[in-house]
Amino acid sequence: MARIETVQLVDDLDGAAADETVAFALDGKLFEIDLNATNAATFRDKLAPFVSAARTAGGSRRARRRDAAAAAGSTEARRHNQAVRVWARANGYSVSERGRIPAEVVEAYREHGSGTSTSAPEKAAPTTRPQTAQFSG
Repeated sequence: MARIETVQLVDDLDGAAADETVAFALDGKLFEIDLNATNAATFRDKLAPFVSAARTAGGSRRARRRDAAAAAGSTEARRHNQAVRVWARANGYSVSERGRIPAEVVEAYREHGSGTSTSAPEKAAPTTRPQTAQFSG
């Protein structure tokens, strides 16, 4: 059964559709707030005098900004990877629960109709280590 879920960010101030998640810190606590473009600009404008007078604290922390498209894209990517894992296991491939999916598995998934087929793969399931032959002298 196929299922499509949509992630929609809602502005935490006015309930309208949000365009991004703004991360900030105050008094040692990290915060995130979902805002539309207008409210995000207002937020940054109000903080500008304080930010320009402040100094950066140690370390380099990248601001995490997540727009609605990126949030939806990451959710879609997770669903795709899960579908590949389910298909791979049903077709004799060995894949981990987490981490990178081997390119051969993703390619086989695409070649076999993106999960519509549960027939066995044409080639043997890839192993994590190459097998070596032992010769006796």
